[in-house]
Amino acid sequence: MEKGDTDRRVLIFAPVGRDGVAAAHFIQRVGLETVICEGLAGLAAELRYGAAVALLAEEGLFGEDMSELGDWVAAQPAWSDMPFVILTSHQEQPAVSAWRTRLITRLRNVALLERPIQTITLTATVRASVRARLRQYEVRALMAAQARAAEELEAQVAQRTADLADANAELRIQMAERTRMEEALRQAQRIEAVGRLTGGVAHDFNNLLMVIAGGLEMLEHQADPGRRRRLLEGMREAAKRGAALTRQLLAFSRRAPLKPMSVDLRSQLRRMRELLDRSLRGDVHVEVALDGDLWPVAVDPAELELVILNLAVNARDAMPNGGTIEIGACNAPNVVEDDLAGDFVRLSVSDHGTGMSDAVKAHVFEPFYTTKDIGHGSGLGLAQVHGFAKQSGGAVSIESEVGHGTTVALLLPRSMALPQPSEPALADLRLGASKPAQRGSVLVVEDDDEVAALAMEMLEQLGYGVLRASSGAAALGALANDRPVDIVFSDIMMPGGMSGIDLVREIRRRRGDLPVLLTSGYVDAAKESASAEGVRLLPKPYRLDELAAALTTVIAGR
Repeated sequence: MEKGDTDRRVLIFAPVGRDGVAAAHFIQRVGLETVICEGLAGLAAELRYGAAVALLAEEGLFGEDMSELGDWVAAQPAWSDMPFVILTSHQEQPAVSAWRTRLITRLRNVALLERPIQTITLTATVRASVRARLRQYEVRALMAAQARAAEELEAQVAQRTADLADANAELRIQMAERTRMEEALRQAQRIEAVGRLTGGVAHDFNNLLMVIAGGLEMLEHQADPGRRRRLLEGMREAAKRGAALTRQLLAFSRRAPLKPMSVDLRSQLRRMRELLDRSLRGDVHVEVALDGDLWPVAVDPAELELVILNLAVNARDAMPNGGTIEIGACNAPNVVEDDLAGDFVRLSVSDHGTGMSDAVKAHVFEPFYTTKDIGHGSGLGLAQVHGFAKQSGGAVSIESEVGHGTTVALLLPRSMALPQPSEPALADLRLGASKPAQRGSVLVVEDDDEVAALAMEMLEQLGYGVLRASSGAAALGALANDRPVDIVFSDIMMPGGMSGIDLVREIRRRRGDLPVLLTSGYVDAAKESASAEGVRLLPKPYRLDELAAALTTVIAGR
């Protein structure tokens, strides 16, 4: 028998009863060769001769001298980890359990099958062990080949020094390939998480699209002004929910373009009081306790408001019978933990509600993980909190006990600058019943007809004269006709090979004084290029007052 054939044998040691003969029969039926060993000495001899897996009955091992078998296992070469499948009985006596533990430790690579065993379970386990053993043989062959290559290389060093450069280049290729394969493995491990994330996004956005698409269809058949108004309000709310969902996803992935500034938490919470009261039930009260000498923090104030609101709503839902939500903040100097170091402010939101189990706490920061009923939460609230804290240069932690409530604490980085005043209301940009006076002419560059129509409607409502081009080339053609244009408002991703960034460069070459405002549904992908060109970028979706403010700023900056 060839050595390669002996390496694929299944050794069977079951000296009591007919287990050995029966097991050999079933294993042979799946195309594997079997050898029934008469004693432990015979088993050790057959192992030295070559095998793929050993099937042992534990009753044949009780009270036997295992030293020869144990010595063989311990002396295996580095590539080898011989698999053992052990048939056990349902005995849970302490002495038996301790003996099994010692046996597993001694044999190392052990799979236990408790009798009675189905045939398919036995054969599947044996075949899986054989496949694992064949992988070990591949490693053996690879190691042998590498050893031979090393010997040949060493013998040729004196005569072929010039070949070292080629050998080094080949080694670098192998290292790059190994890195690529390791990255592919890591990517495969992310598939399950990505699948859940994709499913959650599809579920939520399909619901929002259903509201919008269904509402549009109903509008075509609805003449009653009251019902049309309700349909429009529902679609408007769905659009807001879609924008909020995208914002939470970007915060979780730490790709949302935050605008950190020095923020006074005391003033921020005072301005939020009315919003919190509207968002909570009448039986839920909020108590705020802040240190008197609280440091300002360096965060995005709009995202901070969303974080506090998310935590307050979660606390409300955890107290179905009402209660008190406690919001506190204190200075945390000289923090050194994990990858954080420096001065921070600890902001906490606590409730006395139902609390969380350890199993729930292990998943609370994962996107679309929620314990709430369908329709009562997207599962993105705490994911957004986690993303905000990390992207802001801080951290978030959670303490909870079932029946005793929950505390979520954020470490926010201290700001050494004075707190900045909140943005003034854009009262001059809010629209009354009458149409504003003409502000100037805007060239809208947008390939999507529906988006272009909406943008033009908004611009006209703001009092601008509007021209429209569906591509960068068409926009340059419109500008070449000497039409009066005060500003170009362009999407970034467009057909025809010319992006919004390319259009900016060409406009500056031809008409360097003409201001340009860019917009995109994925700001982070174009943020760096737009910043390099010194062009303002307006994220989609945008509100009317945001568009008005951006246009005013860009035109004034000319």
